[in-house]
Amino acid sequence: MASERKAGKVIITCAVTGSVHTPTMTPHLPITADEIAQASIGAAEAGAAVIHLHARNTEDGRPTPDPDAFMAFLPRIKQSTDAVVNITTGGSLGMSIEDRLAAPLRARPELCSLNMGSMNFGIFQVAKKIRDWKHGWEQPYVEKTRDNIVSNTFAQIERFIRELGHGHGTRFECECYDIGHLYTLAHFLDEGLLTPPLFVQTIFGILGGIGPDPEDLMHMRRTCDRLFGREHYQWSILAAGRHQMRLGTIGVAMGSNVRVGLEDSIYLGPGRLAESNAQQVHKIRTIIEALDLEVATPEDARRILALKGGDQVGF
Repeated sequence: MASERKAGKVIITCAVTGSVHTPTMTPHLPITADEIAQASIGAAEAGAAVIHLHARNTEDGRPTPDPDAFMAFLPRIKQSTDAVVNITTGGSLGMSIEDRLAAPLRARPELCSLNMGSMNFGIFQVAKKIRDWKHGWEQPYVEKTRDNIVSNTFAQIERFIRELGHGHGTRFECECYDIGHLYTLAHFLDEGLLTPPLFVQTIFGILGGIGPDPEDLMHMRRTCDRLFGREHYQWSILAAGRHQMRLGTIGVAMGSNVRVGLEDSIYLGPGRLAESNAQQVHKIRTIIEALDLEVATPEDARRILALKGGDQVGF
């Protein structure tokens, strides 16, 4: 599995809307089912092999766990692209584990994100920069991250693995925001609840997690190698905000896959808002190909990550 990455196949994941950014922060955030579908299709056409998805309330852009909201765009994405669909189990602030399981259990996707630990996830500092909010929910939502823990206990993680992984053959984008999350992932590997090849998404620059310094990136890589063995996992880089392209480029040069998208950063460059997810995919693709590496197709990604196939999903 790892040999394909050494040969230059880089999996691009695009996270098209997420639950972090709000409509006031950028006018380009996909909100409606049509916008999310079109953003996903555009990202796939630009070169993303994996599309990571959240859903939004059509009226005000609030994150929603409603399976019907997901099913309004999932079939359209499948009909228009061959991309691997990856559905969140992280949801957003205030969602219960039942909320977070509802859409994945209905859709039975090839891949789901899975956070490897509870954490402080701070975006409250952004509220200082915004005076006028489009919707009443946005400011309280952002500010409550000062006093809110994103919960992913050992029991919760095991439930996701058993119900989605063992129950429906879904594999996981294992999101690791700090070194301790890698050790938690190693625990589930050692227990036999997860099996190689692991898809390890190391995340940098979120307040409450590991920082965005290149040394942080290298420390995460060394720890992954020691805990999992390089041949047993696929490494990917997700860097928040202005760090997205810089750390992604460093990671790709070191042998990683990469994730971009408006969930992770609303910018294309300093002071320049990205007008679409496809713009970010195109930019990182240009960098990858300039390094004489090859962008993985969805077929490549399915083989490398040992996924069950797009014909085995529930949408």
